[in-house]
Amino acid sequence: MLTAPPAAYANVVTDWDEIAVRTIQPPGRVPPISVDLTFRAAALVEIAMFNAVNCVDPKYQPYGMQAEPSPDTSQDAAAASAAANVLMQIVPNSNVKATLTEYLAKIPDGAAKDRGIKLGQEVAAKIVKMRADDGSTARNAYRPVTEPGRYVPTAFTVGFWATDAKPFVLGNAKQFHPGPPPDLKSDTWARDYNEIKEVGEKYSTKRTPQQTDTARLWLAAGPIAYHPIERQIAIAKNMSVVDSARFMAVLAAAEADAIQSGYASKWQYMFWRPMTAIRNGDIDGNDATERDATWEPLDITPLHPEYPCAHCILSGAVTAAIEKMLGTTDIPEVTLSTPTAPGVTHRYTSLNALADEVSLARIYAGFHYRNSTVVGREMGRQIGDYVVANAMQPLH
Repeated sequence: MLTAPPAAYANVVTDWDEIAVRTIQPPGRVPPISVDLTFRAAALVEIAMFNAVNCVDPKYQPYGMQAEPSPDTSQDAAAASAAANVLMQIVPNSNVKATLTEYLAKIPDGAAKDRGIKLGQEVAAKIVKMRADDGSTARNAYRPVTEPGRYVPTAFTVGFWATDAKPFVLGNAKQFHPGPPPDLKSDTWARDYNEIKEVGEKYSTKRTPQQTDTARLWLAAGPIAYHPIERQIAIAKNMSVVDSARFMAVLAAAEADAIQSGYASKWQYMFWRPMTAIRNGDIDGNDATERDATWEPLDITPLHPEYPCAHCILSGAVTAAIEKMLGTTDIPEVTLSTPTAPGVTHRYTSLNALADEVSLARIYAGFHYRNSTVVGREMGRQIGDYVVANAMQPLH
């Protein structure tokens, strides 16, 4: 007899991840958290859920705290309470309290539910306190490069806090620091310069409509671009509550450490973006790079240095961590749509194809040179592997 595979369902962890991402990056509204800190916020939520449900079903090493087993406790109540209480601390003006009340109303009343609510509150408070002085909220001390009396754009830069802040799992933000960008007189520089000049330009006739859609899809930044994929994998794999919590928490920690490491390297090297480089192609000392005085990228360039590619570091970290946890690069089919590309939906069944697309998207957008995408992705893979090997490990 043939039996149908078991149906895949969301659970409390994937439910509250979706609520968390929507709270941190509300659709159609000004985000309450700076985009460079959204991965940190998501990590706090995921780690709190993980620690809470892992107390109920101890299967992994807890993150950063001594955890007492809490049997006969509702995992659903514990996870929802942990996630909501973290969110209420970091996004105080949200409607999370009402969402929690509504969610808890669906859980049968009783001592197990009450214990779960209390456990979630306690774990959330510990996690928020643990990360309160991690340096992520340090004031921006970026010093604009200029000379007395000369105007430079006064945009507020992003990610300058990263070098001195405390990562979630890495020893420090420079642990996987890459070597320098290519020499401006090298063939690699000329190759990358001319490639992005051609396909990354706003009015390019060489970039196909499909490539433009890909670039716009990945203009999305923050958990909104990655967590939908991660949730779908957890659901498709029918992960238990504690396994889902560990899966999402490891990925969130990898993302937070990846983006921090990326910013730390960017501000170390201060390498110029394509818009700056191409409009100054006559001063780089390379005869193979011709200046274009009016060149501009497909969209607005992010307000931090170019090298290495942050999206590529993130995709490398996420895909490497998933591969390490699942033992394969093949994944159940997942889909992604983002607010930056209305009407565009992409499908993936391969982690490698996903990471490849992210790298190409940043070239098509006119933001990153090819070498930067290669270096960034490898840097991310090292971070993802390290986080899986060193955080929330199985007890047996």
